[in-house]
Amino acid sequence: MTQDLGRHFLDNAVREFRGVKALADKAFTQVDDSQFFAAPDSETNSIAVNLKHVAGNLRSRWADFLTTDGEKPDRKRDQEFVIGPEDTRAALMQQWERGWQTLVDTLSALEPDDLMRTVPIRGEPHTVVQAVHRQFTHYAYHVGQIVGLAKQHRVSEWKTLSVPRNRSADFNARVQQQAGARERG
Repeated sequence: MTQDLGRHFLDNAVREFRGVKALADKAFTQVDDSQFFAAPDSETNSIAVNLKHVAGNLRSRWADFLTTDGEKPDRKRDQEFVIGPEDTRAALMQQWERGWQTLVDTLSALEPDDLMRTVPIRGEPHTVVQAVHRQFTHYAYHVGQIVGLAKQHRVSEWKTLSVPRNRSADFNARVQQQAGARERG
């Protein structure tokens, strides 16, 4: 039972992280480069800055996850909030994809017995379960910012990433129909 629960947790974590990433990816496709780099004001991060920060965090937290501190000595976190000339959309997207791949590769390599191991983040001990939850919350927070910014840029041209307004009943019926088909098939 414990092994099954551990495997379920790890498989579900990968699925949920991929779901959060997919929301951001769908938001990115709806904005042009000027919107991607635009910050609404001096205290709000642009989509690009949020992406750069998450990409840096992904690399730092998930590379050598079980053997080194999640805050790598070579990480320059403050620079993740500055867009330089080298930070093209293409370059940032590469960092984003690499970071998420590092996360998926790391989680996929873990075994249920690893879940209660201790990993440090900034010297603070976390179980693997705690570290996974901590990072999921962090990434979901920033992806929410990315989606919110993209939606503000697109306004009426925005294509919803979830259940459209006033369409909940249709959505629920479709989900129930699909579940019934899986049970029968």
